[in-house]
Amino acid sequence: MTDIVVSDAPFPSARDEVIAAPDEVVTAQTASPAYKLAFADDDFLLRPDMRAVRLQLELLKPELLQQEQGIRSTVAMFGSARIPDPDVAKERLEKAEAAARAHPRDKKVAHELTVARRMLANSRYYEESRRLAGIVTNTCIGEHICDFVVKTGGGPGIMEAANRGAHEVGGKSIGLNIVLPMEQAPNPYVTPDLCFRFHYFAIRKMHFMIRVKALVVFPGGFGTLDELFEALTLIQTGKIEPIPVVMFGREYWERVINFDAMAMEGMIGPHDKDLLTFVETAEEAWHIIADFYRLPH
Repeated sequence: MTDIVVSDAPFPSARDEVIAAPDEVVTAQTASPAYKLAFADDDFLLRPDMRAVRLQLELLKPELLQQEQGIRSTVAMFGSARIPDPDVAKERLEKAEAAARAHPRDKKVAHELTVARRMLANSRYYEESRRLAGIVTNTCIGEHICDFVVKTGGGPGIMEAANRGAHEVGGKSIGLNIVLPMEQAPNPYVTPDLCFRFHYFAIRKMHFMIRVKALVVFPGGFGTLDELFEALTLIQTGKIEPIPVVMFGREYWERVINFDAMAMEGMIGPHDKDLLTFVETAEEAWHIIADFYRLPH
């Protein structure tokens, strides 16, 4: 039995009209920007007062393409774009040590050496992100409808590691990139048909939470904190159903954020700390997620 295809016949499609437009006779009227089809007029769509339409387009495009790819649920993985894989971290440390030997009194060089040492220590999170993504992705390989698809910000560091882990086991993964002044290209491990680019942070963050079944957070900076607290606020206020929020690196997070102090000051309830679960390995993280959804592991 063949599928029934619903068409717009007898009406021409919008695509047909755009293709036909250049064949028109050029006159003062047809050459005017006012005559362009509105949806094919970039200058019109980029006007400040068309922001609402652009917001809707950024919401719809990734949504429709994920539907076409059979993405039913996701695991969002956040963390620093600056954490390299261990091999790169070792190379950077060697260079920093050489610079420190050559300039022993240079404070900037000394600081860079300290950071390089910390990055080598933190590079273990790159490997944990990579391994966890492989574990998660193996739950839906070969299925047309996919649950627990890895979703990242599409950039380097922890994001690259997660997309890489999914790629290495032959699965799909999503990258939600955004235009930034210091923008870097999407990492090469994102599934090309699921590699999206955003202008609006708000819509990008909404897509992080759409379909999400678990949030995995590695050490990171302002961007990671922004995404973490966005999710915690949504859970705390009941705007979304509870999901596991898995935090890699208890030592890091308890130094950076004093959750106990927030509770002691009455700014959060004692039970709000239970929204977070600290782990150190990929296996621990997957056990938390699998137990929550009663999955085999």
